Amino acid sequence: MAYTKFFVVVLFFLCNLAVVLTDNTASCYRIEPGTIAGIICADVLLTLIIVIVTYRCASFRRQRIDNADKVYMNVRANCKS
Repeated sequence: MAYTKFFVVVLFFLCNLAVVLTDNTASCYRIEPGTIAGIICADVLLTLIIVIVTYRCASFRRQRIDNADKVYMNVRANCKS
């Protein structure tokens, strides 16, 4: 139990030491708001494309299976594969 407390204290000390030793102006990378907005818009667009393509593929597959149920019993297994 004491070993765990010691480990936590050392870990916090090292984290604080790392923050103190780094130069805050040199360690930050500035990203323009337009760049962030572009990344978010591209992410939303890509997500929508993935959702639409997945929905269409699932719809075609479901339609094929539904159509296979309408044919005679002896050829039904050939249509579902």
